[in-house]
Amino acid sequence: MPSRTPTVGFDLDMTLIDSRSGIKAAYLTLAAETGVSIDADLVVSRLGPPLEQELANWFPPGAVAGAADRYRALYPERAITPTTVLPGARESIEAVHALGGRVIVVTAKYGPNAELHLDHLGLAPDVLVGGLWAEGKAVALLEHGARIYVGDHTADVRGARAADAVPVGVTTGPCDEEELRTAGADVILPNLTGFPAWLNAWAGRGEAA
Repeated sequence: MPSRTPTVGFDLDMTLIDSRSGIKAAYLTLAAETGVSIDADLVVSRLGPPLEQELANWFPPGAVAGAADRYRALYPERAITPTTVLPGARESIEAVHALGGRVIVVTAKYGPNAELHLDHLGLAPDVLVGGLWAEGKAVALLEHGARIYVGDHTADVRGARAADAVPVGVTTGPCDEEELRTAGADVILPNLTGFPAWLNAWAGRGEAA
């Protein structure tokens, strides 16, 4: 009998939330404290990869770990309040729960800071897993039985495919429709506002079995 209770995974930054202004503030504070010149506008134009990967563009190898620790310490005060929910995010989580399904947020972000975002914005996934990127996200998706993974980056598409989940791309982040499609996204939406209708149609076809 077809199941209508899928587990759906979502990326966090630029999929569920717009954290650019908060992240920019944290980077500007880090730059001021360390005296290192960081183009924060460039940083927030390419969100997705792990923090250390971005910091390696600005700090020498031996300083990256320390800079990452300091950034994560600054983050709660600088980045949480300015961050907003992206259109359709709440409704998408509600749509999964309305089907009796579970929501898992899988993000490269440091888990405790990701949790602060969710709590502050009143978003309530069933599971949060931080610190995973690209194909590494498949570990959590497989563990929790996710049948769909939604993200804004080509790396999210790769993670979904590695977990044999349906890759759904949204163009609210740094990757456009062509990039997401080339990476292997099965579905591409301009934002999450169309996701509930797509999910209900997907489940209605029995594809959640």
